[in-house]
Amino acid sequence: MQYIMTFVWTLFLSEMVVYVVSSMNGAPFHAETGVLVAVVVTILLFILTALIPNDPIEKH
Repeated sequence: MQYIMTFVWTLFLSEMVVYVVSSMNGAPFHAETGVLVAVVVTILLFILTALIPNDPIEKH
Protein backbone atom coordinates (compact mmCIF):
# COMPACT_ATOMS: atom_id res chain seq x y z
CA MET A 1 0.00 0.00 0.00
CA GLN A 2 2.92 2.32 0.74
CA TYR A 3 4.21 1.94 -2.82
CA ILE A 4 0.82 2.52 -4.38
CA MET A 5 0.18 5.70 -2.40
CA THR A 6 3.68 6.96 -3.21
CA PHE A 7 2.93 6.52 -6.90
CA VAL A 8 -0.52 8.13 -6.60
CA TRP A 9 0.87 11.24 -4.88
CA THR A 10 3.79 11.43 -7.30
CA LEU A 11 1.37 11.13 -10.22
CA PHE A 12 -0.89 13.85 -8.81
CA LEU A 13 1.95 16.28 -8.15
CA SER A 14 3.73 15.65 -11.45
CA GLU A 15 0.51 16.14 -13.42
CA MET A 16 0.03 19.49 -11.66
CA VAL A 17 3.60 20.54 -12.50
CA VAL A 18 3.24 19.48 -16.14
CA TYR A 19 -0.06 21.36 -16.43
CA VAL A 20 1.30 24.57 -14.93
CA VAL A 21 4.55 24.50 -16.95
CA SER A 22 2.77 23.74 -20.22
CA SER A 23 0.24 26.48 -19.48
CA MET A 24 2.99 29.01 -18.78
CA ASN A 25 4.82 28.06 -21.99
CA GLY A 26 1.66 28.11 -24.09
CA ALA A 27 2.22 24.48 -25.07
CA PRO A 28 -0.55 21.88 -25.21
CA PHE A 29 -1.04 19.70 -22.12
CA HIS A 30 -0.09 16.04 -22.52
CA ALA A 31 -1.03 13.73 -19.63
CA GLU A 32 1.45 11.12 -20.86
CA THR A 33 4.32 13.41 -19.91
CA GLY A 34 3.08 13.58 -16.33
CA VAL A 35 2.70 9.81 -16.13
CA LEU A 36 6.22 9.31 -17.44
CA VAL A 37 7.64 11.81 -14.95
CA ALA A 38 5.68 10.14 -12.12
CA VAL A 39 7.02 6.69 -12.97
CA VAL A 40 10.61 7.92 -13.15
CA VAL A 41 10.39 9.94 -9.93
CA THR A 42 8.69 7.05 -8.08
CA ILE A 43 11.44 4.65 -9.11
CA LEU A 44 14.10 7.16 -8.05
CA LEU A 45 12.36 7.61 -4.68
CA PHE A 46 12.33 3.85 -4.10
CA ILE A 47 16.02 3.59 -4.98
CA LEU A 48 16.88 6.55 -2.76
CA THR A 49 15.04 5.13 0.24
CA ALA A 50 16.75 1.77 -0.25
CA LEU A 51 20.19 3.43 -0.23
CA ILE A 52 19.68 5.51 2.92
CA PRO A 53 20.79 3.58 6.00
CA ASN A 54 18.11 2.98 8.61
CA ASP A 55 20.45 2.22 11.52
CA PRO A 56 20.26 4.39 14.64
CA ILE A 57 23.24 6.64 15.35
CA GLU A 58 24.88 6.04 18.73
CA LYS A 59 26.51 9.44 19.27
CA HIS A 60 26.79 12.57 17.19
